[in-house]
Amino acid sequence: MPKTNFQELLDAGAHFGHLKRKWNPNMEPYIFMEKNGIHIIDLQKTVVKIDEAAAAIKQIAKSGRKVLFVATKKQAKELVADQVKTVGMPYVTERWPGGMLTNFPTIRKAVKKMISIDKMMKDSSWENLSKREKLQITRQRAKLDKVLGSISDLTRLPAALFVVDVLKEKIAVREAKKLGIPVFAIVDTNSNPEDVDFVIPANDDASQSIRIIVGEMVEAVREGLNERKIEKDKEEAEASESKKKAKAAKEDDSDSE
Repeated sequence: MPKTNFQELLDAGAHFGHLKRKWNPNMEPYIFMEKNGIHIIDLQKTVVKIDEAAAAIKQIAKSGRKVLFVATKKQAKELVADQVKTVGMPYVTERWPGGMLTNFPTIRKAVKKMISIDKMMKDSSWENLSKREKLQITRQRAKLDKVLGSISDLTRLPAALFVVDVLKEKIAVREAKKLGIPVFAIVDTNSNPEDVDFVIPANDDASQSIRIIVGEMVEAVREGLNERKIEKDKEEAEASESKKKAKAAKEDDSDSE
């Protein structure tokens, strides 16, 4: 796995924290210095933490489990969705539906409702509905898709959460902690890192900073999925070879009789 580039993080402004008066004292270990009333994050530590988080996320993906990415802030939502889509992981970029983790069966029901609407729209009975009924159902489908479309493949609780801005996504973090789901997060100097299992100290407002860090996590997922596929293909090839040998041995036995 390639190491995170320090210079790229520096150029992206990942080291700029918040005003000193807004800081959370628990972030002190990750602060390098104060300059003009602003805390500067120690990017050497950020690099180490990104690599640690990426290694852990890679193993989760390799095991076939899901990482749920959460980023509803304006400057993060689109770039997170675009990157996460490429590896087929679930994400929430509109609003966090309260109880999404702690009341997961209800969320699954809503997703199933969306899937059943899709089936209905392809069915011949769809044409028998009035224009008004079609409009109501289409609107309901659009509303469900906006909030839940990106998690429609999440059939069970995720193995981990990756969060951009723990302050904004505090409900998601709280739900994950309640269920013992590990939290990976970009944590700025105004946030509390104590509820985060894998802290990535960095600017969580600058879009370039977010893009680089999320990109590293997505790449880790991709590597994990690729390794999983290689191992699976190898196992299948070995099983096939074993069957062939067993069949040949059986045929040899019957020929010798």
